[in-house]
Amino acid sequence: MARTRFASALAFATGFLLSAAGAYAQDVIKIGVITDRVGSGKFYAEPVTRGIELGAKMINEKGGVLGKKIQLIIEDDQNKPDVSAAKARKLVDDGVIVIMSNTGSPATQQAQTVSLETKTPHLTPANSADTLTTQLDNPWFFQTGPLASIQLATLMTYTKSRGFKKVAIVRDNSALSQSFAESFRKGLDGVGIETAVEEVIPQGTTSAVANLQKVRAAKVDAILQAGILGPEMLQFFRAYQQLGMKEPILGSYNLSIPAYLTMAKDLMEGVVFVDAYDETKPEAKAFRDIYVKEYKEEPSSLPAYGWDGIHLVAQAIEKAGSLDKEKVRAAIAATTGFSGAIGAKGSSWGFRNGGRSGFDPQGAVVRLIKNNQHGPVVHSGQK
Repeated sequence: MARTRFASALAFATGFLLSAAGAYAQDVIKIGVITDRVGSGKFYAEPVTRGIELGAKMINEKGGVLGKKIQLIIEDDQNKPDVSAAKARKLVDDGVIVIMSNTGSPATQQAQTVSLETKTPHLTPANSADTLTTQLDNPWFFQTGPLASIQLATLMTYTKSRGFKKVAIVRDNSALSQSFAESFRKGLDGVGIETAVEEVIPQGTTSAVANLQKVRAAKVDAILQAGILGPEMLQFFRAYQQLGMKEPILGSYNLSIPAYLTMAKDLMEGVVFVDAYDETKPEAKAFRDIYVKEYKEEPSSLPAYGWDGIHLVAQAIEKAGSLDKEKVRAAIAATTGFSGAIGAKGSSWGFRNGGRSGFDPQGAVVRLIKNNQHGPVVHSGQK
């Protein structure tokens, strides 16, 4: 009899705990975030993640979504493709209804295999590789970062508008920098501007003076900086200053990362670079005020990507009126006219004509580095 009573009590307790766990699970909306906290992508992945965290906090303070609080489950993939896929699998097993990827494009590409197999909505708010939505036919994956092709077209439009006829390209010997340089060459050819010289600053070099002397001898109208590696970029900017050069420098999207301002402090005055953030845009101003209040520092574009990304996801869940993954996927796919902190004035996000890249083709901008800060917009769009 005692054993029977004990078994009944145990069954009741187990049932109660399972019921409580189920009730708790229904009281929150689990969103998975894959970031890089220790690897090569940390310096851009973590600021994007910070923007997601701040956005989720603000959404929860306003009552959450569908009456439920957002619970972020954050995993570190070390910017490694195989690890990223494993982390995506773990997040699905943990019950997330959406995955957000903030690390490098190769890692995000690999994580897509899991979102496709498990039919889990998957968004990258900042990755810019065009191939993310073309290499794999994954209707569950969406991208809102500015495509590399859009960035390049915007920078080339600005370059042409300045009347440059002959330019130099300077890069390091990393694969990504080489890819940037190739894109620059094609873009320059497309707008009728000559690439007079291309200089490569090898990894580990201690001076780029010889490289910049060759650039100066070529008598170019401007220099396109396609570097990626921090120490080598620092050598470029040091040599430029040492030689007293005056040729305008145009930088890639890479220069939007705040770490370079610290690395090459006071060496980048007057440099322009392509970005997707206009501080004077009303939505950007609102984001900036909230960010400064929370963190007591000025934001770059990176946390704004995360901020917009989590708000887009929250809006889609609200429109879906459900935590059903298919309904949430359909709501994301139907998003149009989303105006956030990211993008030029008047631009908006939306997945047009069944596409899964939502960034507005006219949404990129060119900004000026002023007083060692990412300064004002000097050009926007591809017109």
